[in-house]
Amino acid sequence: MYTNFHKMMEDAYREHYAVGSFNWYHYETLKGIIEAGEETGRPVIASFGAKYLTNIDLDTAAALTKVLADRSCGAVCLHLDHCKDKDAIIRAIRAGFGSVMYDGSSLPFEQNLENTREICEIAHACDVSVEAELGSLAAGAKSHEGSADDREVYTDPAMAAEFVRETKVDALAVSIGTVHGMYKGTPNIRTDILEKINAAVGSPLVLHGGSGTPEDKLLACISRGIAKINVNTEISEYVMAHTKALLQEQSPHLSVLALKQKEWVKEVVKKYIELFCNRA
Repeated sequence: MYTNFHKMMEDAYREHYAVGSFNWYHYETLKGIIEAGEETGRPVIASFGAKYLTNIDLDTAAALTKVLADRSCGAVCLHLDHCKDKDAIIRAIRAGFGSVMYDGSSLPFEQNLENTREICEIAHACDVSVEAELGSLAAGAKSHEGSADDREVYTDPAMAAEFVRETKVDALAVSIGTVHGMYKGTPNIRTDILEKINAAVGSPLVLHGGSGTPEDKLLACISRGIAKINVNTEISEYVMAHTKALLQEQSPHLSVLALKQKEWVKEVVKKYIELFCNRA
């Protein structure tokens, strides 16, 4: 069943757990995410990255998710991830997405704030939630988001408080040392900065770059205000590794391979759901 993003975030923030936001690219990934949520009894965010519009258009993504969510007893929210294009965000709202992320993190602070405030006014009038980002993540190994030129800029706590207050955004993605993709070295997650951001903002925070982040660091982040954690690269890496191994052993029918890939997606998603719902 479709569930409101804002309520998901408020519940998670208040009760000190995180909702997993898992990227999907086609039917098998989406079905695996929704089934994992249903089987664990936990809410999930089916995150559709704006860069995957070459795979599926917004109307199809929304229609497919609605059909699968309506058949499920689990709580599902369809989320547009990392979108810089206002027109695409408006199309997603019209298509039926439950939440959208306006990514103005590369812009000057005032421009990011003003653009996000405008998006929030439009989305909230349609009962759609908004995530924004302040600060920026570096690109790690095998990153499929952002670009190789992205550089790490930590989120400033005082600026974060002003940003949330002025835009009325539902959730704020912060930069504290995680990366898009997999880490190239030892992760340095600045939970001290996160603690200051949480104290200043007092509302749901988002951690991008969950793939490969040590479990103890994820739990520490959840205890300091993170209510949503994004996982993308690890799903792709896990499914592709298992696909390669299977194809080296046998040549299954494509329909059989699709079913196995759905199950592999579920394995990754379930692992993270169970971790995120542990009380830190």
